[in-house]
Amino acid sequence: MKDTMLKLYIKMQNLLNDEEGQDLIEYALLASLLAVGAIATLGPLASAVGTAFNAATTAITPAK
Repeated sequence: MKDTMLKLYIKMQNLLNDEEGQDLIEYALLASLLAVGAIATLGPLASAVGTAFNAATTAITPAK
């Protein structure tokens, strides 16, 4: 029983000190930050583009 507890303790220490999966977490955080930034930016940009197209359509369409 004592050996099993010692092995479990050593495995836990190795997991806590392991930095192998750290890069994946950093990339996931970066991707989520870019996604939030894109969503925040593209909403107002879509409105501005829609307004510009409506103005162009109004200017081109002949009056009846």
